Amino acid sequence: MSDIHVKIMLGLVNSLSLMFVIAFLLSNTKPFRRAVYGDKQTWRGTVLLSVVFGLFGILGTYHGFPVDGAIANSRAVAVVAAGLWAGPAAGIGAGVIAGLHRYAIDIGGFTAFACGLATVVKGVVGALAHRYFIRAKHRAVVGFWATVLGESLQMLIILALARPFTAAVSLVEKIGLPMIFMNAVGVALFVLLQETIYRDREREAAYQSELALKIANKTLPILRRGLSRATAAEACKIIFAETEVDAVAITAGREVLAHFGAGADHHQVGEAIQTHLTELVLATGRQQEAQVAQEIGCLHPGCPLQSAIIVPLTLKGAVVGSLKLYRTRSQGITPVERQLAEGLGSLFSTQLELAEKDMQEKLLASAELRALQAQINPHFLFNALNTVVSFCRTQPETARRLLLNLADLLRQNFVHHPDMVTLSKELEHVEAYLEIEKARFSSKLQVEYDLKSEDFLLPPFILQPLVENAVRHGIQPHPRGGVLHIAAESSVTCHTVTIQDSGVGFDVNNAVTSGNGIGLSNVNQRLRSLYGPQFGLDIQSVPGQGTTCQVRIPRREVA
Repeated sequence: MSDIHVKIMLGLVNSLSLMFVIAFLLSNTKPFRRAVYGDKQTWRGTVLLSVVFGLFGILGTYHGFPVDGAIANSRAVAVVAAGLWAGPAAGIGAGVIAGLHRYAIDIGGFTAFACGLATVVKGVVGALAHRYFIRAKHRAVVGFWATVLGESLQMLIILALARPFTAAVSLVEKIGLPMIFMNAVGVALFVLLQETIYRDREREAAYQSELALKIANKTLPILRRGLSRATAAEACKIIFAETEVDAVAITAGREVLAHFGAGADHHQVGEAIQTHLTELVLATGRQQEAQVAQEIGCLHPGCPLQSAIIVPLTLKGAVVGSLKLYRTRSQGITPVERQLAEGLGSLFSTQLELAEKDMQEKLLASAELRALQAQINPHFLFNALNTVVSFCRTQPETARRLLLNLADLLRQNFVHHPDMVTLSKELEHVEAYLEIEKARFSSKLQVEYDLKSEDFLLPPFILQPLVENAVRHGIQPHPRGGVLHIAAESSVTCHTVTIQDSGVGFDVNNAVTSGNGIGLSNVNQRLRSLYGPQFGLDIQSVPGQGTTCQVRIPRREVA
């Protein structure tokens, strides 16, 4: 390797170092992070990334190393990385911006047009490699070889277009190897840097989900008693102890139920709320965030609370209170506090629904039906809450829909029902349960309906235990999941509902002793007590093939 090669490589190292420092600083800004790591690419994000990476390319030109009237530069790092990481539109856009600049500047020299064109070509190379890049296990390797290809094409373009030809050959001999190698390494390092930042964000999100669930697990038995000063105080103590916030508060309507931490001297229990931001949350039902004290709007002079995130607490779709996390410094609310507050707000609202359920449970008249309705599996409930939390940040509309399904499921289970309900009403209860399970298991659970029967009457909570048994003990344990088929038809003598799954199956004779058949036995006993031994529940199951449960209801009820 000649001295000129060494000098060029050292010059490129200096240029790359500056670009990496700026890239790292940009990675901590909200617009850049949203555009690069966002779940959905927008045209504004694409334009932003095109401009940012294009400016990086221009920076690489200005910090290049002059060689024989040309410039050995790190421009390729920006335009190839834009195509690989941000997508084809951003890659080509960055290539056009940096390429036009390279052609137009005064230091263009005899290679101005060739290098300008080559810059656009390198953006195209990054764009074409994007789909391979996003699926690759080792993305840095894809970035390295994509840059090698892009820079090699530039050398060919210089030889083809730059004149005089002898000068072009001499230039390529000097800059070819250093630029191809150093810029390829630069792109690989840039990819590793961005992947590290992305993994840090994922770990942060996972930590917040884990913390929210930990707090929810501790507060579940507390808020199940309803929203009162005592339960709010216990919940605030737990949040304050588990997090690093400076103050926590819970309100019911405009009343302060509990306030722990800074500001407790004037945000006192039993008094009316003193912050404009909380009034806004209660009025709009939307979370609000303040990064300076003026935005919080506390009426007390000298209040130490400087930033806040406030989320609504809801019950049956109505705002009944708020959960507030405070910091004593301005700009103190970070994505950590924001995600934590959002997750806790959703979980606490669900826990209030559970408290409402407990109150309604006391009104049930029939002891047998009360016992049946109370068979809400705590493991299912915890998993349902976990599923909702996982969607809160990425798919808030899906999380909202699942919370409504969960609330509907709990209401259906814990309000007083007549002795008989219609099939359509019973299926609404089943569908609310299945929506939550489908969100948990995604493609592992498929549901099919074949409803040909009349909308006849049947006892409440007959189908839900059968469906839950099919999902929990049939489809869920199967490594590939399965299909749940719900069919109903009417004949001259009876109505028949069939719940069939393609799950793992089980030994019918050992179902009750293993604990899997308690719900099935309960359904069978209720049907036989109402309609006689000729009706009831018929179960057929083959281990490894699935289970079929069939309910038969007479057309004319037996007294």
